[in-house]
Amino acid sequence: MSAAGQTTVPFTVPSFAGEVSDAVVKVLDSGWVTTGPQTAAFEQDFADFLGAAHVVAVASCTTALELCLRAMDLPPGSAVLTPSLTFCGAINAILHAGHRPVLVDIDEDTLVPSPETVAAAAARTRPAAMVVQNQGGYPVDVAALTEAAGLDRTRVVEDAAHGPGAARDGAPVGSSSYAACFSFYATKNMPIGEGGAVATSDPDFADRVRAMRLHGMSKDSWKRYLPGGSWRYDVKSIGLKANMTDIQASIGRAQLAALPGWQRTRGELVARYDAALADLPGLVLPQRDLAGVQHAWHLYQVRVPDRDALIAELEAAGVATSVHFIPASHMTSYRAVLGEEECGRVPVTDRVAEELLSLPLYPGLSPDGQDRVVTALTGALRARS
Repeated sequence: MSAAGQTTVPFTVPSFAGEVSDAVVKVLDSGWVTTGPQTAAFEQDFADFLGAAHVVAVASCTTALELCLRAMDLPPGSAVLTPSLTFCGAINAILHAGHRPVLVDIDEDTLVPSPETVAAAAARTRPAAMVVQNQGGYPVDVAALTEAAGLDRTRVVEDAAHGPGAARDGAPVGSSSYAACFSFYATKNMPIGEGGAVATSDPDFADRVRAMRLHGMSKDSWKRYLPGGSWRYDVKSIGLKANMTDIQASIGRAQLAALPGWQRTRGELVARYDAALADLPGLVLPQRDLAGVQHAWHLYQVRVPDRDALIAELEAAGVATSVHFIPASHMTSYRAVLGEEECGRVPVTDRVAEELLSLPLYPGLSPDGQDRVVTALTGALRARS
């Protein structure tokens, strides 16, 4: 309840397909709950959805990013370009893989790096790889950023945690990437609770990631315990404990079937926000309607004046919001690792990050709930004009 006694409009509520419970019970009854046949089936289902050649299911998007960087066999301490406006897990993945993040500034309209900001960052270092992010569901132009960085496509990891449902020039995010990493965290467009996946066009890269998600073992337990299987295995590379379970995969298969409908609902909610908020003073709406861009609308990120005070006013009115993200350059640990000079290289990020506000956006958001968000935000902004 808010201070005024109103029921809060949550920032997000995960949606679950009706078939999820039955799917989980079937796995429990099967006697095999860890990585096995359901995980393999989910990987194929998700690959078919994306139009990708290969998908490897893993524990999270963060581990997916780290596994991809490890599988690239970069020299230790390599420079890896990354936006500063990203979730801390993406920075941690670079550091845990043994490399050095190099911060890239953003374009203030799209909230993602541009070829110009990537080229500027690449010019001051010798990047060995790059992580690019689909901020809020906006699909980055991976090919253009790869060229700007002076890198081969085999050295670019696409952080598509916000990406399911997005496309560029008709190609779904992850459909042809060398390495695209997805998230199925509880707040994401296709929530499982926890989980992630790597989509890749390269079969050898898929095999490396598949082995490294289970310590680098040459055979997982499902293959070892199939009829005729052997208990023997080898460890050819150092990996992580980062596998998805069949319980998670069974949820994912049911959720995937519901995802297209949820994406249509997100689009309808975005259209209602656009119409209601178009003329508010001081408000900048999210970028959209660019040629060839299909937004996934994981987030509805607006830019507002006096953001922190506005958050408190909305909370008092019963409306929960969030911020995506606190830049890496503002975090104590990263400042200590990267240094003050490196953290000062992203002035647009620093300025825009103070204005960003994510409004409630999820398939279960009712028209009444959305109207309450609009009313509270309208009142707060008009009072400032």
